[in-house]
Amino acid sequence: MAEEKGFERRREEESDIKEKVIQIRRVTKVVKGGKRMGFRVAVVVGDLKGKVGFGMGKAAEVSAAIRKGVEEARKSIIQVRIEGSTISHQVMGKCGASDVLLRPAAKGRGIIAGGAVRTIVELSGIKDLVSKSLGSPNAINVAKATIDGLSQLKSVDEEIELRGKNLRIRNPK
Repeated sequence: MAEEKGFERRREEESDIKEKVIQIRRVTKVVKGGKRMGFRVAVVVGDLKGKVGFGMGKAAEVSAAIRKGVEEARKSIIQVRIEGSTISHQVMGKCGASDVLLRPAAKGRGIIAGGAVRTIVELSGIKDLVSKSLGSPNAINVAKATIDGLSQLKSVDEEIELRGKNLRIRNPK
């Protein structure tokens, strides 16, 4: 009986997670008899409350590739530190030749980002953010760089503890 309740709870948690497809590409593999067609799908999952993950799936059919991508994305979910409706500090994420700059924004400004960055930030639950994608525009590397940047975020308390210093906050006049 207790196992059934745990299973139901897990189902409820999984149903809160939203998923979006970033990219679908048709790929071919050259084999002895000719070419074998398949699909590669990049997927982002998130609960709009600070958890987000990215995954890729390959299969002969689009639906199977999406399912595999979602499974991989759920395994790679990270916790994003959100301060109010934005992030706590500026951060630079890197992957391959792609760099993504993420900056906090004032409340009500919205998400100023494009492509994969916008999708990831929306599914993580961040409401206000400014970003700039630098380097390669490859959607998969941009998505991985965004996840890298979001995983680097720290709260003020963590930074104080890490440095072992007292933080004096100046009162603006």
